[in-house]
Amino acid sequence: MIEFKNVSKTFRLGKREVHAVKNVSLKVSKGEIFGIIGFSGAGKSTLLRLVNMLERPSSGSVLIQDIDVNSLSSKDLRTRRRNIGMIFQNFNLFNSRTVAGNIAYPLKLAGLSKKVINTRVEELLQFVGLADKAKDYPDQLSGGQKQRVGIARALATSPDVLICDEATSALDPETTADILRLLKKVNKEFGITILLITHEMHVIQSICHKVAVMENGEVIESGDVFDVFTDPQHSTSQRFIQSVQQDLPSENILEDWRSKGGKKLYRVIFKGEITNNAVLSQVTQKHQVHFNIVYGSIRELQEKLFGNLLISFEGKTEAIQNALEELKTIVNLEEVAPHES
Repeated sequence: MIEFKNVSKTFRLGKREVHAVKNVSLKVSKGEIFGIIGFSGAGKSTLLRLVNMLERPSSGSVLIQDIDVNSLSSKDLRTRRRNIGMIFQNFNLFNSRTVAGNIAYPLKLAGLSKKVINTRVEELLQFVGLADKAKDYPDQLSGGQKQRVGIARALATSPDVLICDEATSALDPETTADILRLLKKVNKEFGITILLITHEMHVIQSICHKVAVMENGEVIESGDVFDVFTDPQHSTSQRFIQSVQQDLPSENILEDWRSKGGKKLYRVIFKGEITNNAVLSQVTQKHQVHFNIVYGSIRELQEKLFGNLLISFEGKTEAIQNALEELKTIVNLEEVAPHES
C-alpha cells in the first residue's frame, strides 16, 4: 500500500545541513494501522509529510499502490492527495465555519453538489457521534469533539489512507481513549490504512498492528507491535516500552528483597498460550526448587497474553541450575542484576 524505499530528506539551514530522514525503508500493508514513534526531532513528522509530498524526498522513493508519488504531475498529485486524509494535533478547524461547514469544506473543493455534500456530512456526523453538533462552531466544542470533527472532515472524500499527526497528544487520557476507539472503528469498518505518528507508546499499544521506532532520522527497530513490545532490541525502544509497561519494581521493593537475602533475580517472559500453563510450578516441583515472584504482571497485548515476571529461586545450586536450563527451553529467561532493575 505505502512503501518507503531508501528515503532520505535533507534540509539546508544557512550553511548547515539537517538530515531529518536517513535512508528509511518501510512497508505499510493495506488495511494496517501502522505507528511511527520517536522523541521530538526523530524525523517522524517529516517522514509523514513525504507521503503526500508536502515535503519531497532528497533521495529514494515513496510509493502508494506501487506509484511513485514524487513522479506525479501537479494534477495527478492533487488527485492523489484527495485519497489521503489528514488529522492534526491542533485540529486545524475553521473557527468561522460550523461543524457541518468544516466537514463539507473538502467536498466543496471537490466540486460536489449541495445535495451530495449534505448527505455525506450527515453520514459522517452520525458516524463520529456529533449528529447534534452540526450547527455549532469549533469554539463551542471540547477538544475531543474538535478531533471528531477533524476525523469526519478527513473521511469526507472517502480516502484510502488516513494520516494522523500526533492526533491525541493535546487530549486528556479519557478523551484519547475515545479517539483511539474511533480510529479503530474507522479502520475496521472502512478498511482504511492508517499511518500515525506519536511520542506516546500507549497509543501504539492500543491500536497499532505494526510499529517503527525512529531516532535521529533513522528507523532503529520495526515489526509487529506484539514482537517489539515483548522483545525490544534497541535501548530507545526499551525506554518507550518501559513507559507503559511499568513492570519493574521500585528501589524500595528491591532493597527489601535484598535485605531478606535475595541475591539473584531472573526475568521470565511468557507469550501467548504458554501464559495459561503452570510452567513455573511444574518445572520447579520437578527439580525440587522453590520460586518467589518478586514483581511483575500478566496482561493482554494485541489480543495475546503477555507475562513479565521477576522471580527468585531457592534450593540447591545444581537443582536451580537444572530448573533454569529447562525453563529456558520453554520461556524467555534471563538473569537480571538487582541494581539494573
